Amino acid sequence: MPDTRAAPRIPRTVWALGFVSLFMDVSSELVHSLLPAFMVGTLGIGMLTLGLIEGVAEATALMVKVFSGALSDYLGRRKLLLLFGYGLAALSKPLFPLAHTAELVFGARLLDRIGKGIRGAPRDALIADVAPAAIRGACFGLRQSMDTLGAFVGPLLAILLMLWFGGDIALVLWFAVLPALLCVAMLVFGVAEPEPAVTARRFRSPIHMEALRQFSSAYWWVVAVGAVFTLARFSEAFLVLRAQQLGFPVAWVPLVMVVMAAFYMLSAYPVGKWSDRIGRERLLGGGLVLLVLADLLLAWAESSVMVLIGVALWGLHMGFSQGILATLVADTTPAELKGTAFGLFNLLSGVALLLASGIAGWLWQTYDAAITFHAGALFSVVALALLLGRGGRRP
Repeated sequence: MPDTRAAPRIPRTVWALGFVSLFMDVSSELVHSLLPAFMVGTLGIGMLTLGLIEGVAEATALMVKVFSGALSDYLGRRKLLLLFGYGLAALSKPLFPLAHTAELVFGARLLDRIGKGIRGAPRDALIADVAPAAIRGACFGLRQSMDTLGAFVGPLLAILLMLWFGGDIALVLWFAVLPALLCVAMLVFGVAEPEPAVTARRFRSPIHMEALRQFSSAYWWVVAVGAVFTLARFSEAFLVLRAQQLGFPVAWVPLVMVVMAAFYMLSAYPVGKWSDRIGRERLLGGGLVLLVLADLLLAWAESSVMVLIGVALWGLHMGFSQGILATLVADTTPAELKGTAFGLFNLLSGVALLLASGIAGWLWQTYDAAITFHAGALFSVVALALLLGRGGRRP
């Protein structure tokens, strides 16, 4: 007889964490959709410097995750680290409109990304703790979709505020403070953490031979694919600047992030749910193909329409990859070391992102924008070859 049991429901904690991510992304993406134009146009920062600022900031977020993940495994408590991480990000938001030099912008960006790094691995580990195995992909996909809904609303709000206030970027940036405070309030009152079933025996650096030996070859394969994938996906600041280069007015530049987030948001949950049925690697390969197409369109673009089509494909590739990579990490690691596993994954991805953004800025400044996106397409092909070399076998 066929199995007629209903699929388990997505837990309340996953929904609550989705809303936490939504509010913080409204705040963060309102800032990030305007920040590249502010740094290059107002502060006069060069492309190489921009790439290094973005690379260091985003890489810091990923590298900090390695220690926050291990600490959350040791404590068996994820919520405390989530509060600290989201709290730091909320505190950074007033610093952006107050900044008048590149150094101050960099300091605010770094504080914001440190907060992201502290919260990222414990949040993913908490989802892995409460998500039933049968719908784990759907749980990660839902959280990613709600996160991306915030990334859609934030730039859209930036466009409306820029038009309302006549292009005063500093004034518009103040509006990022309120959703950041709502995020922290939702975390305090809406997220309930279960009692830990298992905890790490003691706290230690996750870069430790005893811990590393406990991870399977399938996990290290996921780490390798994720690192090469990240080399292909440099900072999204370059998408914003590509649009501005091809004639977007400053007030409408956040439309790039709106389009990207819309396609990311609409694809992340269905792809996550689909991956529970047909396997993760096929969909991840599809995401890499989408990234190659996006890079080529952005390299060849001669109009705003081509840029927006390229950005839409970029958003789709995010929906086909981010939740799936997180789910693959959860699939291939033991329960008591999931925070450490997410941390290690993000450590190597952070190194790759720093290299990617630095290389992208150098190529843009030394040659042109097209070379930057052609390089991204090349790295995407390398990642796809690594994925296909696995032979399509599921970890």
